Amino acid sequence: MKQIKIFGHRGSMGTMPENTLIGFRHALELGVDGIELDVQLTKDRELVVIHDETIDRTTDGTGYVKDYNLHELKQFSAGIKFSDLELFDEQVWGNERIPTLEEVLELITPYQIELNIELKTNVFAYDGIEEKVLTLVKKFGYEKKVVYSSFHLPSILKLKRIEPSAKIAWLVVYNLSRPFEYVKSLGLEGLHLYKDIVLQDVKYGQSVDEYSIRVWTVNDQKEIEQLLARNTIETIMTDFPKDAIALRNRS
Repeated sequence: MKQIKIFGHRGSMGTMPENTLIGFRHALELGVDGIELDVQLTKDRELVVIHDETIDRTTDGTGYVKDYNLHELKQFSAGIKFSDLELFDEQVWGNERIPTLEEVLELITPYQIELNIELKTNVFAYDGIEEKVLTLVKKFGYEKKVVYSSFHLPSILKLKRIEPSAKIAWLVVYNLSRPFEYVKSLGLEGLHLYKDIVLQDVKYGQSVDEYSIRVWTVNDQKEIEQLLARNTIETIMTDFPKDAIALRNRS
């Protein structure tokens, strides 16, 4: 039985500021198999790693990512808002900034872990983001380690047309009646499924070799244990990779 992989969701967002270099570094030190992150485009068309279309929740700034150039975005703290987390360090976290995708690739390349790049194109189109992401990943020679995902299906299908060898996965929040038909007809490498779909539907517990099932975002200990018992789940994405790795190692 193959070992289920643990991906740090936005790094280790249950304990560190999400989608930041300090958070990704922490996840790497924990020994994650992979990292999930989100990319958007700035006003000057730079690839930045941030989940929300606005910077209000995760930084001390306000407004849309797309309305700032990279230099302007770098003026805001991407860590100071996370004072509710136990490890909060005002001096260190206050100096954390929204990273570029290039900065993240520079950080993780020596580790050769897997990387899930989610294209945040379901609200704004971010014209050309697919080409820019592919070009940057190729620059680092990281093509074989990356799976691209999105809720916005046209975005990952476009990416696949540009680079047929790219691995793409559809982010799904509802049950699919015959999942493999979607995988086959759309040319998907996998499905990234909301945890409740997998926990509540037995068909995702049956043997599946044709595509990868990655489950998000699983934080409850009992739910992690349930999924670790499934031999068809490839990856668990979690805000608490330290805990998930410990549970996996005990199972």
